[in-house]
Amino acid sequence: QRRSLAPSQLAKRKAGDEDEEEEEEDWQPPTGRKRQKAAAETESGECYRSPFRKPLAALTNRPHCLDSSQHEAFIRSILSKPFKVPIPNYKGPLGLRSLGVKRAGLRGPLHDPFEEGALVLYEPPVLSAHDQLKIDKDKAPVHVVVDPVLSRVLRPHQREGVKFLWDCVTSRRIPGSHGCIMADEMGLGKTLQCITLMWTLLRQSPDCKPEIEKAVVVSPSSLVRNWYNEVEKWLGGRIQPLAIDGGSKEEIDRKLAGFMSQHGLRVPSPILIISYETFRLHAEVLQKGTVGLVICDEGHRLKNSENQTYQALNSLNTPRRVLISGTPIQNDLLEYFSLVHFVNSGILGTAQEFKRHFEMPILKGRDADASEAERHMGEERLKELISIVNRCLIRRTSDILSKYLPVKIEQVVCCRLTPLQTELYKNFLKQAKPVEELKEGKISVSSLSSITSLKKLCNHPALIYDKCVEEEEGFIGALGLFPSGYSTKSVEPQLSGKMLVLDYILAVTKSTSNDKVVLVSNYTQTLDLFEKLCRSRRYLYVRLDGTMSIKKRAKIVERFNSSSSPEFIFMLSSKAGGCGLNLIGANRLVMFDPDWNPANDEQAMARVWRDGQKKMCYIYRLLSTGTIEEKIFQRQTHKKALSSCVVDEEQDVERHFSLGELKELFTLNETTTSDTHDKIKCRRCVNGHQVRPPPDGSDCTSDLSQWHHCADRRGLQDSVLRAAWDAAVTFTFHHHSHEEQRGIP
Repeated sequence: QRRSLAPSQLAKRKAGDEDEEEEEEDWQPPTGRKRQKAAAETESGECYRSPFRKPLAALTNRPHCLDSSQHEAFIRSILSKPFKVPIPNYKGPLGLRSLGVKRAGLRGPLHDPFEEGALVLYEPPVLSAHDQLKIDKDKAPVHVVVDPVLSRVLRPHQREGVKFLWDCVTSRRIPGSHGCIMADEMGLGKTLQCITLMWTLLRQSPDCKPEIEKAVVVSPSSLVRNWYNEVEKWLGGRIQPLAIDGGSKEEIDRKLAGFMSQHGLRVPSPILIISYETFRLHAEVLQKGTVGLVICDEGHRLKNSENQTYQALNSLNTPRRVLISGTPIQNDLLEYFSLVHFVNSGILGTAQEFKRHFEMPILKGRDADASEAERHMGEERLKELISIVNRCLIRRTSDILSKYLPVKIEQVVCCRLTPLQTELYKNFLKQAKPVEELKEGKISVSSLSSITSLKKLCNHPALIYDKCVEEEEGFIGALGLFPSGYSTKSVEPQLSGKMLVLDYILAVTKSTSNDKVVLVSNYTQTLDLFEKLCRSRRYLYVRLDGTMSIKKRAKIVERFNSSSSPEFIFMLSSKAGGCGLNLIGANRLVMFDPDWNPANDEQAMARVWRDGQKKMCYIYRLLSTGTIEEKIFQRQTHKKALSSCVVDEEQDVERHFSLGELKELFTLNETTTSDTHDKIKCRRCVNGHQVRPPPDGSDCTSDLSQWHHCADRRGLQDSVLRAAWDAAVTFTFHHHSHEEQRGIP
């Protein structure tokens, strides 16, 4: 056979021949064909068998056992191999850290602080090379960076708010104090900012561990489910909150006890969402342990430090407290003190010290008879108070929203009383004589009742019909003023000026657009009238008041906001659901009656103009011309610094109104188109028509500076109101949300 003559092959054959010579002594010739083949190979001197072939071992029945040292060595070789992630092109950690073993080397932040758009809440101090050698690597502080999932959706003002909140609750803004007040106006994303704060505190800190274990969110009952949905929306299942919005006492106690017993770095349900009422009833369970953070939504409920809810929350064992309120209390310095004292106890001293050092000098300085020294002292103490409070309070106005939301036009519509309303109103003032009740300088129960009766009469005579039937004080003989055959079973819009205007607004809106409308009132009786009107006009509607369960509220709100929902009207009781609801499915809202507290009106009016709204919004605030409703509105718009002189409940009227002002409540001005416009002596108008700019070249009056236009019928731009003008409208003020940006005077 032909064989290779390459040097490498010759060397191999030579080595093979030498090995064969060494093994010849042990060689036994084979038998049969193999033996003949082997003999032929021997005779020729050539062997074609592989030199690497080994003789077979003899078979035995004994099991083969490994030596123990070999086994141990084999196991050690397996365990010594590092774990490798079975993912192609994996760029993460190489698995050098074993479970339960402390991480070696420098500690690092949870998220990259140098990533584009990263929101860094804390940055460790820059160390020199010498200090870096001396520092304990296990104690080196790290960056605190907001989760990119959240930081990507935060708007600039929200990023600023999250930084402020984090600085406050970690005591970096005020040493020794861990609380703050988030007082942004409605619609600026306070909920998202607080969720970002909670998620950051639950996951990281400069010490490379979670800042807190658990957080509690306390909110009005109607917002419990909304908070749960918001957490799910923004964190996408990364966390499982515990929302308690109903159940038996034993069941709630069991859930709360389970929540409080959770400890460790990764608590299964670290966020508890609970209503104020449920918290107060089950406070004992929550006070048995510690909580890292408590957030109080609609925190203006805590303005009275004497009520049970305030005391129950104040006894909760937590230093970090955030109070959310889009309408911070400004009409009483002691209420202001209660809120600040709740979040940062002691920052303003005790109640007695606050009263002596701040309240008394400020009130004396604002008195009309104050001396120059008292006035100067009051201003100094007011500046001192504001400088202290502003360190733990952040407030931005809704003007920011104009960059992100469509135009909002807010209109105050003065509606003429019908002849029936006018006669009933005058008869009541003659018979009840509420002014005479005030001769002693005290407001009586009957005077408070008179206020309620007049407000209801302004809405519709049907609301006081039963009093007329029973001939209560002020309504004796009034039954004869009603049309013959009148019945409360059917609504008659033509008997009320405001109801007439509302009927026009709804009809024109329904026939000319696909807009939806929210109707808001302080009285459930008025909502009953709305229902009758909707049934008679065949409008589809939903209604939310205090009788509706929390779970059902969330469902009807979600359904109404759907573009495929057929409902045209959403009826809302301002007392039951004015706070926090998101009704962006509608873009028109009617405030049918004013509230003593402007905060309630502002809360209700902010339901439609908020994140997610795509259409131009119209807000209609209906007032009965020349009546008590205009007096209420005047009190809302009149500014008095910290004391904005607006009462919260009718029982507090005496505290905020002088005797002369109380007497003015019980008057009727039949000759005016707007008592408010007359009182402020508007310099923008000549003979009832607006002239721009004002004739004297000066700015508009201070009390109406928020309203850009006064208008009669010729000045109306809203076709819906123009249709209702001839029926009952006498005058309007309106405000355009985008006019500052567009340069409109």
